[in-house]
Amino acid sequence: MATSLRFTAAEIARAIAGRVEGDAAVIITGLAPIDQARSGDLSFVAQPRYFSRLENTPAAAVLVETNAPVSSTNGVVLIRVANPYFAFLQIAKNFFQPAASFTGVHPTAVIGERVRLGENVAVGPHVIIEPECEIGNDVRLGALCYVGRGVCLGHRTVLFPQVHLAAGVQIGNDVIIQAGSVIGSDGFGYVKHEGAYHKIPHVGTVILEDGVEIGANCTIDRSTFGETRIRRGTKLDNLVHLAHNVEVGEHTVIAAQTGVSGSTKIGSRVTIAGQVGFVGHVEIGDDSTIGAQAGVTKSIPAGMTVSGYPAREHNLARKEDVARRRLPELLKRVRALEKALVKIAPEVWGKIDETEV
Repeated sequence: MATSLRFTAAEIARAIAGRVEGDAAVIITGLAPIDQARSGDLSFVAQPRYFSRLENTPAAAVLVETNAPVSSTNGVVLIRVANPYFAFLQIAKNFFQPAASFTGVHPTAVIGERVRLGENVAVGPHVIIEPECEIGNDVRLGALCYVGRGVCLGHRTVLFPQVHLAAGVQIGNDVIIQAGSVIGSDGFGYVKHEGAYHKIPHVGTVILEDGVEIGANCTIDRSTFGETRIRRGTKLDNLVHLAHNVEVGEHTVIAAQTGVSGSTKIGSRVTIAGQVGFVGHVEIGDDSTIGAQAGVTKSIPAGMTVSGYPAREHNLARKEDVARRRLPELLKRVRALEKALVKIAPEVWGKIDETEV
């Protein structure tokens, strides 16, 4: 990632409590993975199987673990840290984060009455902020965002272009919402009466606590009554749907194309892989893990790993999958045994059906 920024290895090391091995004055101008690094780049090696790449990399410096059994070769500077990958991310965030593409309020933005804007707010082209909203300090609103009446945005929150926040949504500090996501739309709730479906009013809200990150094109429905809530530190991938009155605990991660039905409660530190589907009104315990494409049809205890459809304990699901793959072979053996038994005792077993299954 080439930039106009320039830092020395010593400056980088100080910021991450690292120790330089080699030329501390070497200049770093970008970041890249070890297999794509170019001259001037900072990279990292977190696993022993990649140590050999240090010999030929053109990178200016490489982050390695404090006690990694490698030495500076080929002029590459090593910066030793406790966790190279995490340090690499911190450097990207604090040194190489792209600057905001705009500052202040763009002349095409529409700001409603009684809107309170904090300090150093950036409001992009064609943004609409409805009346009675409260926008915190250092907030960034990308082009074509819509902020409904009475929305509250915490400090340092970033909305990428075309994010839609419906009326009354509450967003905490340091929240990131990627492009195209819709927060606070009505849930999918209807009552059938005399052969017709009648819409249930959704008069609740959505609350995203501090440090939540929402991927692109996610949809999070407001509650019928009360709140749909995502607690602090939780991260959603792209194309995730949370229905009305869903609750998600702290520091949970949800991968792409997952759908969560209404009133489901997901605990803290839960890991949910891609394309998982949840029925409504179930509870997912803390520290549980749900494998890709699982169908969750009942509550899951804390700490359990599940997979498959319907979702069940992971080791059991694996055994069942192995047994299912053996069914064609087992069927042949059963039919061979049937034929043998007919020859031994035809009066008991009679004639078997020769049709192949």
